Amino acid sequence: MRVARYERYGDPEVVRVTDAPTPVAGPGELVIRVLAATVGAADAAARAGDPAFARLYFGLRHPRIPVLGSDIVGEVIDVGETRDDTPNAPFRVGDRVFGVTGSSMGGHATHLVLPWDAAIAALPAGVTEAEGAALVDGTALSFLRDTARLRPGQRVLVIGASGCVGSAAVQLAVQMGATVSGVCSTPNVELVASLGAERVVDYTVEDWRAASARSGHGGRRPDTSYDVIFDAVGVSSYRQARPSLADGGVYLRTVPTPGLLLQMAWTTLARRLHLGRTRAAIAFTGLRSTAAKKHDLRVITELVERGALRAVIDSTYPLDRIADAHRRVDTHRKRGAVVVTMDGD
Repeated sequence: MRVARYERYGDPEVVRVTDAPTPVAGPGELVIRVLAATVGAADAAARAGDPAFARLYFGLRHPRIPVLGSDIVGEVIDVGETRDDTPNAPFRVGDRVFGVTGSSMGGHATHLVLPWDAAIAALPAGVTEAEGAALVDGTALSFLRDTARLRPGQRVLVIGASGCVGSAAVQLAVQMGATVSGVCSTPNVELVASLGAERVVDYTVEDWRAASARSGHGGRRPDTSYDVIFDAVGVSSYRQARPSLADGGVYLRTVPTPGLLLQMAWTTLARRLHLGRTRAAIAFTGLRSTAAKKHDLRVITELVERGALRAVIDSTYPLDRIADAHRRVDTHRKRGAVVVTMDGD
């Protein structure tokens, strides 16, 4: 098989495609022939070793997880024997699946071994391989449903609304009954509006904070605040967002920093002591249980099947050009997901 490996932190060039033995399924395991996988911001950050504190997980001096990639679509090609402590295999050879690989990653390869109880599900009918990989990420769902506890009628601002997580967040918030505003650049205004945002702020023309204050958010409520501000790309701060948060509002950010973690601790304490009415929060979605991830796949499948959630794909690359995929992610200008396909492998 072929794998994209990196053995030191650095620029996209550190990721190189090499050959490796094709795995065989052991008891209670599946071998997946990977058809498509995303290269996301988390992959690019892990490759670069930035932020530095993330190396506490990925390896202080050298990467301890040499093959990145978590969101995959593939075909089951081998099913291991039943173990004494496992039921019958939930998938058969030939089944097409989508899902997340877990903390071991390994999705940027032509083949992958997963346990029977991994967070994978049948690929929804009519969904392409690239679309399936782009839809797998449950980050937006977990942030909005579990961390923000979004309710119908609330108002949400999504910063980075045209990215992979942001485009999903806009659609999911709309499905949850929220009134959604999105922030993006000029080329993506129409896209974000088509996803369901009632208002789109072009950050190349005006600052979203000034736009919100001037507009009164469409006149729907007398104040200009948001119940949820979701920064899906990590370009803002709680301090910047706080004046635009409603009482009880929450600021969410996908990119962790030491400062944000301190703000989380402080705002949680302040609310308990009745010293503050807003909070900062982050969800470490990769640490969710396998059962929770499986549940989210069922939710995603149901939304896709009724046309309430669609994939947004920025670009696709063959595995041999995975370094170019990393470069695209590093521009911070991608529109939806960057996908690597394993065609011909």
